[in-house]
Amino acid sequence: MDQMYSDVVIAIVTALCGYIVWLLKDIRKTAKAKDEREEKEKQANRKGTRCLLRQQIIDYHDKYIERGEISPHGYENLLEMAEAYEALGGNGKVKKMALELKELPIRE
Repeated sequence: MDQMYSDVVIAIVTALCGYIVWLLKDIRKTAKAKDEREEKEKQANRKGTRCLLRQQIIDYHDKYIERGEISPHGYENLLEMAEAYEALGGNGKVKKMALELKELPIRE
């Protein structure tokens, strides 16, 4: 009789250990999938932000180059956008446009 109880306890403990191992693997797998999904979202946000900054810098370039001058507010925005664009891995063409804008006279 004692042997039977021992066998039952061993079977239950073995089953519980197997379940715990499976549960831990599932938790790890779920966490990895979540991390991958979050990384994709971060990449998409960076790419989208970079695209919007690029378009805004191009618009500023067209507007202020045509005027031949830039407002103090526009200049301040340009500096912040150019810094963010570069931090997000922006390319040289837009950086060149930003540099051209930085050379314009600042006027109200």
